[in-house]
Amino acid sequence: MGSTPRFAITGHPNKGKSSIVATLSEDETVGISEFPGTTQDARTYPMCMDGEILYELIDTPGFQRAREMLEWLKNCCTAVAGRREAVVRFLKEFAEDPRFHDECELLKPILDGAGILYVVDGARPYGAEYENEMQILQWTGQPRLALINLIGGEAYVDEWRRALDQYFSIVRVFDAQHADFNKRIDLLRAFQALDESWSASLDMAIKVLQENREQRLHRAAREIAELLLAVMCMQASAQLIDEHIDRQLESHLAQKLKDGIRLREEQSCDVLQQMCGHAHLQRSIEQVPLLQEDLFSERSFSLFGLSNTQLALTGAASGAVAGGGLDMMVGGASLFLGAGLGAVLGGVTALFGARKVSDVEVLGSPIGGYELKVGPVSDPNFPWVVLGRVVLFYRLVSERNHARRGEIVVTSESANSFSESMNLKQRQGLSDLFKQIREQQMMDAKGMTKLARQIENLCK
Repeated sequence: MGSTPRFAITGHPNKGKSSIVATLSEDETVGISEFPGTTQDARTYPMCMDGEILYELIDTPGFQRAREMLEWLKNCCTAVAGRREAVVRFLKEFAEDPRFHDECELLKPILDGAGILYVVDGARPYGAEYENEMQILQWTGQPRLALINLIGGEAYVDEWRRALDQYFSIVRVFDAQHADFNKRIDLLRAFQALDESWSASLDMAIKVLQENREQRLHRAAREIAELLLAVMCMQASAQLIDEHIDRQLESHLAQKLKDGIRLREEQSCDVLQQMCGHAHLQRSIEQVPLLQEDLFSERSFSLFGLSNTQLALTGAASGAVAGGGLDMMVGGASLFLGAGLGAVLGGVTALFGARKVSDVEVLGSPIGGYELKVGPVSDPNFPWVVLGRVVLFYRLVSERNHARRGEIVVTSESANSFSESMNLKQRQGLSDLFKQIREQQMMDAKGMTKLARQIENLCK
């Protein structure tokens, strides 16, 4: 691969330059603020994969005294052939002048060979003051591309196009806050047209990015499959002094089981965030009510679980309603406790109605004494709930733009669409695999591969 392509992101203050850098470098550490002047020094952000730099984005300060600078350049040089040298002379003369600090910072990487990405806001009207900036960039002689950033809308996009076409060979509309993977790839292809010497390097960069995205999908599906196996087999247990059931201990174990499931789900979400380069992304209960809601709540089942019709179609409804209680085994004697489920799980039964949530057993051993065991969760809808929550989370975090900050927000509409997006064949395949896990309390390597493949199709 040839020399590493470098692009300086330039423009007026507060037009979304840093957002462009964060998006294209997939770097959540890029400083983004709604206040102008946040970027005071040029800083390079490499786009790296497996230790190799694919291309570099340079975040630069905004123009501050473009009119004064252009006047100096025009007084210094009247011949077109000498324009670039005039810009070089300006940087030498004003390098230590605080009045032109920002202009010098943004022009240094350009004169060192970086391509130019000039950013404007499509929601604001075009003004003559921008021509000073565009003419200065034109004087550098470097390849130039203009981006109309849709910060607040596109009311003035056509007006900007007409102006930018006078100074830039390529003009693109780009929403830095919401551009998905394919739109980012399209923009990289536009960069190729700026300078043919970058074409091979950017071709390789695009190939690496696409391959990495596929590999990440494989790893994510495997992580979700391992999560499902873990929570479907999870139990909480404790030793008993004798065969008498300790109700307080029973309630404690039920809570321990719920907490363990929630913790395992949170750990998987952390892993998925790391995979997608969003390690510091916050998941707030207030801001993300659907993903952070109690895993055992009725609402979660309503939003993420399969409907009764879907359960019936997939054959998952068998044993779904087995009374409101828990099966208790005391020294080999069976006691059906019916409505006792509510006391055992601290009110969870009230949320589920007549659903059988989990098994509780007291196992007698001639040598080891007695053990109280709660779990695993036996409700047939449980794995669908976990699957829906985490697949939806992955979809959101994998497409989330690095220019967007704050918590992930999930709507009820997007949550409901999960089960509807699966066809009967997909549901049946997953139902068979869930049944295998429930019956065997484990899954072999072949089964895990099948489960991960099914989940991968849902994550796309």
